[in-house]
Amino acid sequence: MEKQFDVIIMGGGAAGLYGALNLDKRLRVLVLTKQSETLSNSSLAQGGIAAVTDTKNDSVQKHINDTLVAGGFRNDRRAVEILTTEGPADVMNLAKLGVDFDLNEDGTPNLTLEGGHTRPRILHHKDCTGKAIVDALLVKVHERENITLLSDAVVCELKKTEHTFHALVLLPSGEQVTLHSRFFIIASGGIGRVYEYTTNSAIATGDGITLAYRMGVPIKNLHFVQFHPTAFANRKTRESFLISESVRGEGAYLLNCHGNRFMHEYDERLELAPRDVVSRSIMEEAKRTGSDHFYLDITYKDPDFIRNRFPLIYENLKKEGIDMTTDRIPVFPCQHYLMGGIQVDSDSQTTIPGLFACGECSHTGVHGANRLASNSLLEAVVFSRRAASVINEQALRTPAQFDDFEFSPVLPERELPHGFRTEIRAIMQHAYFVAPDFAAAKEGVKRVEEIKNELDRPGYHLTRDYVEARSLAYVAYIILKELIEE
Repeated sequence: MEKQFDVIIMGGGAAGLYGALNLDKRLRVLVLTKQSETLSNSSLAQGGIAAVTDTKNDSVQKHINDTLVAGGFRNDRRAVEILTTEGPADVMNLAKLGVDFDLNEDGTPNLTLEGGHTRPRILHHKDCTGKAIVDALLVKVHERENITLLSDAVVCELKKTEHTFHALVLLPSGEQVTLHSRFFIIASGGIGRVYEYTTNSAIATGDGITLAYRMGVPIKNLHFVQFHPTAFANRKTRESFLISESVRGEGAYLLNCHGNRFMHEYDERLELAPRDVVSRSIMEEAKRTGSDHFYLDITYKDPDFIRNRFPLIYENLKKEGIDMTTDRIPVFPCQHYLMGGIQVDSDSQTTIPGLFACGECSHTGVHGANRLASNSLLEAVVFSRRAASVINEQALRTPAQFDDFEFSPVLPERELPHGFRTEIRAIMQHAYFVAPDFAAAKEGVKRVEEIKNELDRPGYHLTRDYVEARSLAYVAYIILKELIEE
């Protein structure tokens, strides 16, 4: 296989694919996905993508204000301005690339409301907007002759020499290859699998964040973890499917174990308060009632409207024996998103020249301490496009040079001990769920550091399981360390 590229992109979600499509067609681009090309956190995004497209009833300033309020004013103001002012053009470009956003009869976008937004500004495709975006981008990526997409490829190590990035990649066959590029974009998604329960996909183990950290790149605010208030509470599986914020946006009520609404006791914005507020309110209500049984109820709406507006959620719930047109939906908070990550500037550049990070794995500062609903897909496309613009300018201005370097094959001396990942997840769930338990965090970080140090010993059999366990250990260590130092 070809081993030299102008740009290697680690991750095939919205940020990775949109970034690839914005790179100049003269550049040779490789997109690596850890499992199938359709598996990413982006594909699981239900609600939509936020952008001011109705300037008569909305404004960029209102979107800025909503983002700052939701983020507890811990946002980077410059990043928020970039997101909200440049975002509408990128969303319109997504439509040109084939994303089928739902429209009104007059052809204008059908905008919905979500928690924390003071105006309807969420463009959507039913309740599977992320999948619609990723599927459309994949079609375009496969049409581009300069882009190669390689699936089931695990990036195990990353090194920078004078002119070149070198990635040690584990192929599905078990073969270890060293791939080289002039520029490298980390778009590896989130860290949800560090928790016992998450809405994230199986690949969300923080691999890109770990690689950047091991290279000396600053990681910032990794403890800014978002817990979505309304994941489906089936209490059986590690991966919990989301009951989108847009269900509440369309009028669903949040009920306690007695079947009563309660958000008025905690926040005047009721069910449409920002996610962190609703999650904390549920935990307080659970203490008050002595029960962790909570429900969403949208049964008062027209059944045909519910089925047409939320077909994916409706079908997923039907498989669980619940008809959301007639039944209440069991919900409970669950780990959902990461606001911190690899520190980057407004063009997604890290402190290492030529190394960029985009999407959920990056820290642009745009989300502050809590992400406003549907700003995630917007951040992915805005800042990956900005990264591509910088790379285009730099790559076409300088001739290609590649340094010689090959990773030495890892000769296995020991197998991954059983249970490390399970232990890490239990520590994180206990130390930091919705609100941190600082005593548990101080105790947990000691054990996590022991696991991290053990997995850093040379000679482990290089497998996907090993890479993911090491990443989870690093991620948990950084989160808990930040928590107890804040």
